[in-house]
Amino acid sequence: MDNQNQVQGKSTVQNMMISRQAQEIQGAMVIAKKFPRDEGQAENKILNACQRVGLAEQATYEYPRGGTKVKGPSIRLAEALAKNWGNVDYGIIELEQEEGKSEMMAYAWDLETNTRATRVFTVEHKRDTKQGSKKLTNTRDIYEITANMGARRMRACILQVIPGHITEEAVNQCEVTIKGSKKLPLKDRVKEVIKTFKDEYSVSKKQLEEFIGCNSTSFSENNIRRLKIVYMGLKDGMAGVDDYFGNEETEKSPYDESDKDIADEVDKGLKDDENAAK
Repeated sequence: MDNQNQVQGKSTVQNMMISRQAQEIQGAMVIAKKFPRDEGQAENKILNACQRVGLAEQATYEYPRGGTKVKGPSIRLAEALAKNWGNVDYGIIELEQEEGKSEMMAYAWDLETNTRATRVFTVEHKRDTKQGSKKLTNTRDIYEITANMGARRMRACILQVIPGHITEEAVNQCEVTIKGSKKLPLKDRVKEVIKTFKDEYSVSKKQLEEFIGCNSTSFSENNIRRLKIVYMGLKDGMAGVDDYFGNEETEKSPYDESDKDIADEVDKGLKDDENAAK
């Protein structure tokens, strides 16, 4: 009887949540129709945002997979695109949490065109390490892994509803911004990058030098940019330290098999946009 009441209670809460969200979306769609985006102005806002060095440095990620390198727009850039494109609702929702797993949904919805992308997925409360799977019981650890997995799928959803040429222009502008930024002398930026990797991921200067293939005193602008892309891959959870630097004491990449098609889906969405534009 208690189990039945618990099931009914969960069902009631979920229905209330869905109903409330539906009402919010309906209201947002009415506002979106009343105040439609000016695409030219929205594009300019995106490009202006990409002229900020802070965003430009976090705009792309890169990680190794199957002997090749996968690169694409980061979560930070996807959020900036959605915000400045306007009238886009996006987010992550935990539909249900059971013992050892969470049912999640990530979505992005263009309220003007009614174009929607959704991902429903399961996140197991565990972390894979060199010593095997580690069960997560701490509330903070569970939140972090569900948020991380959800953010990556949310990015894929956002990039699916934003026109492909807008995303491409944003990435190109970020590259121009990085090349034109001269905040500190090169040698100081090299020291800054080495310190960041050491403090946040316990990656030594020697590991960075082996990764780049030369002594840190010879690091170039392109080398610094490459390391910053790696940093974003780590920060976004796209790969682990050992995927880049072969550190035997670190955890395995959180990138799992359930995630392997996301990059392909994004690429397909961008190609579809390009074909439609033609």
